[in-house]
Amino acid sequence: MSRNYYSEINLHLTWHTKGSTPLLTPRVEPVAYRLLRERIVATEGVFVHEIGGIEDHVHLAISITPTILIADFVGQLKGATAHEVNRILEGHGKVLQWQTGYGVVSFGTKDLPWVTEYIRSQREHHARGAVFDRLERITAVENLGEADAARSPVNGASNMGGIGGSGDPA
Repeated sequence: MSRNYYSEINLHLTWHTKGSTPLLTPRVEPVAYRLLRERIVATEGVFVHEIGGIEDHVHLAISITPTILIADFVGQLKGATAHEVNRILEGHGKVLQWQTGYGVVSFGTKDLPWVTEYIRSQREHHARGAVFDRLERITAVENLGEADAARSPVNGASNMGGIGGSGDPA
C-alpha cells in the first residue's frame, strides 16, 4: 500500500470486560489505561486522543492511517493489554479479561473535542443515565436500519440533553 496519502480517520472504540463484570477497579484501571496508551503510542500510524470508561468497559478516541487494519489492531490491543495487566498484577489471578467484540464509530475532526469530552466524562454520563447510544454500542441494534445509522451524525440528537448538532459537550 502506498505511503503517500493524506487522511483524517478518527475512530471511537469501545469494548467491555468479560461478562461486563466490574474488572476495571481502582487498582486495575490505571494500569490498563497506561498500557493501552503505551501500546497505541508504540503503534506506527495510530495516535491516541483519549482513553476512559467505567468499571465494565473502556472507550478510546484515536486517529489512524489507512494502512492500519482496525480489527487486527483492536485484537492486538485487547490481547496485549489484558496479558500485561495480568502479568504486572500477578498473584491476584486474572484480574482483567476482555469480552469478545468491540464497537467502532468514525467521526469527523470537528467532532474530536466533543468525543474526547464524552470519554473523559464517562462516570458522570453513566451516573446520570445520559449516555450516547452510538458510542456505547458493541453490537448492532436490529431495529436501526443501515440507512438510518448512516445518516445519524455522531453528535446528532441523543438522550444527553444538550448535545446536538453543535458539537458542544454537555
